[in-house]
Amino acid sequence: MTTPAALTATALGKRYRGHWGLRDCSLEIPAGRISALVGPNGAGKTTLLHLATGLLAPTAGTIETLGRTPGEDPDLLPRIGFMAQDVPLYRSFRVREMLEFGRRTNPGRWDAELAQGRMDRASIDLDQRAGTLSGGQRAQVALALALAKRPELLLLDEPLAALDPLARREFLKALMEGAVDGEVTVVLSSHLLTDLERVCDHLVVLSGGRTQVAGDIEGLLEAHRVLTGPRRDVDRIEGVAAVVQQATTDRQSTLLVRTDGPIIDPAWSVHRVDLEELVLGYLGQPNATALPAPRLARTGAEVSR
Repeated sequence: MTTPAALTATALGKRYRGHWGLRDCSLEIPAGRISALVGPNGAGKTTLLHLATGLLAPTAGTIETLGRTPGEDPDLLPRIGFMAQDVPLYRSFRVREMLEFGRRTNPGRWDAELAQGRMDRASIDLDQRAGTLSGGQRAQVALALALAKRPELLLLDEPLAALDPLARREFLKALMEGAVDGEVTVVLSSHLLTDLERVCDHLVVLSGGRTQVAGDIEGLLEAHRVLTGPRRDVDRIEGVAAVVQQATTDRQSTLLVRTDGPIIDPAWSVHRVDLEELVLGYLGQPNATALPAPRLARTGAEVSR
């Protein structure tokens, strides 16, 4: 049975006066996944998340969140949790007042026990003012606010950027627990690929406002290899569907390739790739893509493989 999509974009575009923040972006994020959203600054990550919540309206194309159109359906917003990059908390509010604010703005969905439990586990004093919290503590409060509304989709825009390694670890641990307990789909935007590899099972790479890579992380890693061998014509290597990136010295070639079968040529040494090698390899070659055939037939949109 096909997993339904939590987020679907079809030829999506957003124009800001003289430039496109997102253009011809098509993707699907299945429900129940923790999806890493990565790309260089200006690739369109924040724009995509804002479009998904209805904070922005598309200039071109369409976007569906949980099967609804953002900004048009008033019943959609309570089903979405959103945590912006700057972790916007009212600095003069005490933590308990922030939690009360969350309860009052999410009637019928608020899980006070969950919010209190998150604060207890993070050892955060409810009487402390938000403006005096550390970066890691602010992130934990913001995550508790997002999870306690019991969202079906949680969108996180660079929540790890300002955190030290210990705070990042604690945040990701809390995120994993919350995702499992609440059966929530998560889209996590970040540059920290090592952290993403530990918690995410789905990947979207944006480059130049377009979707460059999308799919299950395990499947993507299994379909790519690094080859090292003699400097020679690499257009025809049995088992190689596409050369993503190539580096050549006087004597040796190193290739990042997408495979379509076993590579048995003895001239090449074959090595597995990790998430960082995969992402950086594609970002270094913006014209290379690794995209699935999306379920977008009803719109007539097509995405080149």
